[in-house]
Amino acid sequence: MDVRPGYKLTEIGIIPEDWDAVPLGDLFTFKNGLNKAKKYFGYGTPIVNYMDVFGRPGLRLDHIKGRVDVSRSELEGFEVRKGDVFFTRTSETVEEIGVAAAMLDPAKDTVFSGFVLRARPTDDSLDDHFKAYCFSPKYFRQQVIARATYTTRALTNGRSLSATILARPPRAEQESIAEALSDVDAAIAAIRRLIAKKRDLRTGAMQRLLTGESRLPGFTAPWQEKRLGELGRFLKGSGVPRGAAFSGELPCIRYGEVYTTHHNVVRQFTSRISRAVANNATRIQFRDLLFAGSGETKEEIGKCVALTTDVEAYAGGDIIILRPYGGDPVFLGYLMNIPQVARQKANRGQGDAVVHVSARALASVEVLLPDEREQEAIAEVLSDMEAEIAALEARLAKTRDLKQAMMQALLTGRVRLPVSAVETCEPEAAHG
Repeated sequence: MDVRPGYKLTEIGIIPEDWDAVPLGDLFTFKNGLNKAKKYFGYGTPIVNYMDVFGRPGLRLDHIKGRVDVSRSELEGFEVRKGDVFFTRTSETVEEIGVAAAMLDPAKDTVFSGFVLRARPTDDSLDDHFKAYCFSPKYFRQQVIARATYTTRALTNGRSLSATILARPPRAEQESIAEALSDVDAAIAAIRRLIAKKRDLRTGAMQRLLTGESRLPGFTAPWQEKRLGELGRFLKGSGVPRGAAFSGELPCIRYGEVYTTHHNVVRQFTSRISRAVANNATRIQFRDLLFAGSGETKEEIGKCVALTTDVEAYAGGDIIILRPYGGDPVFLGYLMNIPQVARQKANRGQGDAVVHVSARALASVEVLLPDEREQEAIAEVLSDMEAEIAALEARLAKTRDLKQAMMQALLTGRVRLPVSAVETCEPEAAHG
């Protein structure tokens, strides 16, 4: 293996000459967390739990929502300090164990759960903010996974983690790396906040525009009350066994996807069936409204999506299809899920463990409809808002990808940052 000048070959790969490859056991001491009976949880002292660690590499006190009643000796024995690192200890998959989070706040009277391991620093050779990132690169995760054990669940422990090797830059470079990655995290957080704001605006606009509470300029005609049974005719989806959902190239919608994948309108297909399967399935067409005929709760029963493109596609079983005689499909798709309509569908749901709704029950649901021209105008407003949110979500995904590339490059030393000159790191370099 060729090693370029300024770099060296180590057991974890090629790293800069002035970096160290250090076993975690030289940097931390490990301790298992607190285990108590269920009755002690829900009140008392803050406790760092599995999901606090799994979701946030940089842990703050206000992230910790769990509480547990502990004795003074338990508080002292399982205390949390600023600079401690917590690793997930057990999970259903090896990919979810050994995920790390560093405590970035001074923590008084806080303990940690038995589902995580505490790594307490033995010295100050690692910057606290650097700890929030340095356990994420592939070379480190591969070591954690390779050393895991698996019976009914995947497990790691302090001895296993102590043997993993970490690439440690000089302290000043750690700080520069942490600052660069923190800037990307701040950008990600800002995009998330903007998406949340746009979603709130969309929800408010839907409620006002789809009920006639607010009217778009130029529209004054009264809305008409209609039952769904007056809008078109009902059909039933059929003929797509679970094992056939990925058997071909023809687009298909299964009832579970109405809950998990499609929202208000169909934007893309995840299931595709063969021609042989399609011959026994129900073909759907432009403007069809697809209702989930069964679900887990009455509150979600009858969720609806509209097919807004002219494409050969099919519907599986437990989907109830309303084929309207007219109307704008985007408007109708959104209208069928507003609270006023959802409550009516919930009231018509039958069953407990599994809730069902019938075409006959849906036919009696009442809605208010403007004329088709106003439907189209409202649909255009809502579609523009969705497009803006989709663009922000794409930007968020791109920024997350950039962060992953930067972490892989910066935390292995493949790309170096001038100390105290973070702004010189170009995004393209992180992919290099």
